[in-house]
Amino acid sequence: MSNDMSNAVSRNIVIFGAGGRVGRAAVAEAVARGHRVTAVVRDPSKYPDLAGGSVTLVRGDVTDPASVAALAAGHDAAVNASVRLDVSSEEYFTTAAKALIAGLEEAGVRRLLTLGIATTLETEPGVRIMDAPEFPEQWRVFSQGHVAEFALLTAEAGLELDWLMVVPPQDLNAEAEVTGGYRTAVGTVIDGPGRIAHPDLARALLDEIEEPRHSRVQLAVSV
Repeated sequence: MSNDMSNAVSRNIVIFGAGGRVGRAAVAEAVARGHRVTAVVRDPSKYPDLAGGSVTLVRGDVTDPASVAALAAGHDAAVNASVRLDVSSEEYFTTAAKALIAGLEEAGVRRLLTLGIATTLETEPGVRIMDAPEFPEQWRVFSQGHVAEFALLTAEAGLELDWLMVVPPQDLNAEAEVTGGYRTAVGTVIDGPGRIAHPDLARALLDEIEEPRHSRVQLAVSV
């Protein structure tokens, strides 16, 4: 690992969806490590507590390439922890992915971490959680948004963008014990309790920003 990626280096990180639970945890973890954060939300007036110190709170739209480019300029990495439940999952996540690909390229940002969903992970080769016959259809439709997002990133992101989809287990739990650690697997469900606390997930995100070890895959993360 080169020296410029060592933990001691302070980075500028732009976090889309900073007002959500994962976004807030990522902001807190980044600040705790001495990084500067641009926290992007749709309505800054709803999140006044996010602003201050090394965090700049801004209005932005992750589905707009121009907004992404303007906000990401001068940053070392981007995190997409955003979600919309009032529009089609597939439409939202693919539109955001396209905007991030174009906007980050224009801004010169080379590292992107986006949040996936556990239901897209494989339980055995070629079989995903969402493929089970008893899997609820409404959740299958939502999960398909992340499947389409991953496919789009795989097909359309240029070699300049070092992207990674980080996938928490099905039990992403605000009440879960914070362990200070985590395990990973590429594309598959991790054996065990299948849960993680938001701070532990944020730790995995920041570790992959400070020392990128995975690229262009679904990285499952669990305690």
